[in-house]
Amino acid sequence: MATLAFKICIMQLKTLAILTISNHQQFYILNRFDISSTIKHIYHMGYASELTVAARGHGHSLQGQSQTQGGVVINMESLQEPLMEVHPLELPYVDVSGGELWINILHETLKHGLSPKSWTDYLYLTVGGTLSNAGISGQAFLHGPQINNVYQLEVVTGKGEVVTCSEKQNTDLFYGVLGGLGQFGIITRARISLQPAPKMVKWIRVLYSEFSLFSEDQEHLISLEKSFDYIEGFVLINRTGFVNNWRSSFNPKDPVQASQFISDGKVLYCLELAIYFNPEETTAMNQKVESLLSELSFIPSTLFLSEVSYVDFLDRVHTSEIKLRAQGLWEVPHPWLNLLIPKSQISYFSQEVFGNILKDSNGPILIYPVNKSKWNRKTSFITPDEDIFYLVAILSSVVPSSTGTDGLQHRLTLNQKILDFSARANLGIKQYLPHYSNQEEWKAHFGPQWELFVQRKSAYDPLAILAPGQRIFQKAIPFL
Repeated sequence: MATLAFKICIMQLKTLAILTISNHQQFYILNRFDISSTIKHIYHMGYASELTVAARGHGHSLQGQSQTQGGVVINMESLQEPLMEVHPLELPYVDVSGGELWINILHETLKHGLSPKSWTDYLYLTVGGTLSNAGISGQAFLHGPQINNVYQLEVVTGKGEVVTCSEKQNTDLFYGVLGGLGQFGIITRARISLQPAPKMVKWIRVLYSEFSLFSEDQEHLISLEKSFDYIEGFVLINRTGFVNNWRSSFNPKDPVQASQFISDGKVLYCLELAIYFNPEETTAMNQKVESLLSELSFIPSTLFLSEVSYVDFLDRVHTSEIKLRAQGLWEVPHPWLNLLIPKSQISYFSQEVFGNILKDSNGPILIYPVNKSKWNRKTSFITPDEDIFYLVAILSSVVPSSTGTDGLQHRLTLNQKILDFSARANLGIKQYLPHYSNQEEWKAHFGPQWELFVQRKSAYDPLAILAPGQRIFQKAIPFL
């Protein structure tokens, strides 16, 4: 039965009133039938109405991609069904709402000794949100992104149809929606693959002054049959004192040498590693760590180690969030730029961007490789052509300035300089969480997959009702 709020929504839609379904007042409880009926009503109005629909998760998309002007924004966190249900079978899985946060899934599955295989660095994101993009973190080299670890979806299409899809059922929609940027349907339910969960994590950081050694070691580690469970990297530009800051969470293997390390404002590269274990496996784990580290070429005095719980490791960014919120530095503009760069071009990119374009870092800069063989190429997600490519995430924050300078515009200008350089040098990069201003740029992004993308749009959202904030298709302009 439709909720009272939904009935009000339909009444407003019938008079072409503009409605925002948000977490403020209008929608307290939402179910897939509410979403279906809303979209179906708009679909039947056809081009006579300019109304469009955007699904908003936890609000971490960029450039207004989860918004729509003069349309309906659905707050997916208000989606109350299905209730989370863990199935600890031979191939365990959990059924969850598309609006569920990954942090809640972690806590619920751990009650059964299980957890998802692949994560994002930040867990306060919705399932539907990350699966509409990719869901990448330091486990992607091993398990692929989150879109590789889904058994089944329930999707509300741009026609208002509620469709269950999987690798064997409504296959085209299943692969289209995964990494599909919300263009073909709104994910209302997902069946996520699980594995046995460890209790502890050995967490390691080491530093490099040479990018070539840093990248060679990363590529070596992801090529091993038995490696770490998590591999990421950071770029540190013109930073001082950070090694001492690590001491709040890590212990230096050699405190004396660590205290003598001086960065001198140079560009440095941090390799962050983790291996999962249970307490009874501590000895074997330490032997494995020592063996793997012996194969690497990091600066010996910068070896820092820590042992934390599995939950504390996966939820590590939230710890930083709490500190930043307390300082009023969380709710600020975040002009992020996320790029996927072919292995053959990463050294040139690093030299130009980290050596010349970026003179400082106002936020973390992630850089780590993934192996394309771990990715399902049937999904809508677009990667560079090479088998190994790097994620480079420049996660800037614009904090309030007492000088009155426009920090946001400065960061956006730097982002554009990086994109312009990459285009001139023909590096073959692809944007992750992509943002383009016109359809020609989107065509270039999708390349040979553009025709399939358009075909799927025509099949599942022929009026271009869904996800207008991506600026790929416009409802008032037929795209075929």
